[in-house]
Amino acid sequence: MANGKFVAYYRVSTARQGASGLGLDAQKEAVRNYLNGGSWQLVDEVVEIESGKRSDRPKLQEAIRLCRLHKATLIIAKLDRLARNVAFVSNLMESGVEFTAVDFPQANRLTVHILAAVAEHEAKAISDRTRAALAAAKARGRQLGGDRGNLASVSATGRENSIIARQAKAAHRAADLRDTLADIKANGTTSLRQMAVELNKRGIPTARGGEWSAVQVQRVIDRLGA
Repeated sequence: MANGKFVAYYRVSTARQGASGLGLDAQKEAVRNYLNGGSWQLVDEVVEIESGKRSDRPKLQEAIRLCRLHKATLIIAKLDRLARNVAFVSNLMESGVEFTAVDFPQANRLTVHILAAVAEHEAKAISDRTRAALAAAKARGRQLGGDRGNLASVSATGRENSIIARQAKAAHRAADLRDTLADIKANGTTSLRQMAVELNKRGIPTARGGEWSAVQVQRVIDRLGA
């Protein structure tokens, strides 16, 4: 039984398919049958007319943006409509958006496990190559830094990476809100408090899932200005 917010993504391979509804109607029916029952909201539906071999799909990127904006799950009718290569799915996972395939709901968890296994294998390979390179340098008589200095450097790097990751996440969130804020301003709403009220009316949560205040709106505007 489906619960929560969803953004549907439909893909057809040709303009003729998109105009005729062939394939598109079947995808929409599959999504609606899956969502039938439970407490759910279909925030939006996005249709892409694109070859499945390409990964630069603007409509899919728009669907991902809407998912992040509304804290929604991306839902597709068939797994092969989403991607046919691991690299593309990996990019989707990095976006932080959850997705569900109607014909294979377990694929979400399975895909994450597969990608995690691949990433773990690659990380181990890099680590092995690094150790081998250090051993070779030591064998040639090169002086290497002490363990304490290395550990301090690793710790500092970890903190820096954490700060950078948080800043990047905030910047992405602000970018997702750019068009929505522009639309609110275009409708004559200019005060920060009124903009916060309008965001709450549209059902768009803050980054932490709460309601908007004038201060939070100002922070987003400042990030966009920067």
